Amino acid sequence: MESLKQTTEVQLVPFNKSFLETIWKSGFSTDHPAWTKFNAPYFNDYRKFDDAESFEASPIADFLMSEDCRCIVVDGQPVGMVSKSWVDEATRWLEIGIVIYDDQLWSRGVATTALTKWVDAIFHETDALEHIGMTTWSGNGAMMAVAEKLGFLKEGQIRKVRYYQGQYYDSVKYGVLREEWATRA
Repeated sequence: MESLKQTTEVQLVPFNKSFLETIWKSGFSTDHPAWTKFNAPYFNDYRKFDDAESFEASPIADFLMSEDCRCIVVDGQPVGMVSKSWVDEATRWLEIGIVIYDDQLWSRGVATTALTKWVDAIFHETDALEHIGMTTWSGNGAMMAVAEKLGFLKEGQIRKVRYYQGQYYDSVKYGVLREEWATRA
């Protein structure tokens, strides 16, 4: 079996129109892309777009183009996104997310590298922030492993609240404090 090349260059950059077209092709142009099977709790939110123009006019594209998202670029190609959103800005409670649309890039270190850069950037840009959270589900073992590899601690597990394809799964919440991030090995 041929070994997969490990990704060498992962960048986070603001989205632009050409990135949107590539993301449409890889993530939003087919009926059931692989990434939607792991996108809890948003399983039923996916919508296919027939062309790049309709995708670029969508609320999804507006979100990707916002200050709350960055495009994950691997070896010059847009492959996914990282995001941040306030659970409660007044109390400084922020969560992050990630999607890599091309399943051929899964298990190659892209998520780990992208999230490391994203957490670094958020802590650097937001001095008053002491905690960054990330929520996944028990059906996404790879995301749970990435969170733990990055030094996020499991802070909560809400049992059997994600129902998917006839089975219940847990919602799993992770978090990292600024001082933990700064001193991680």
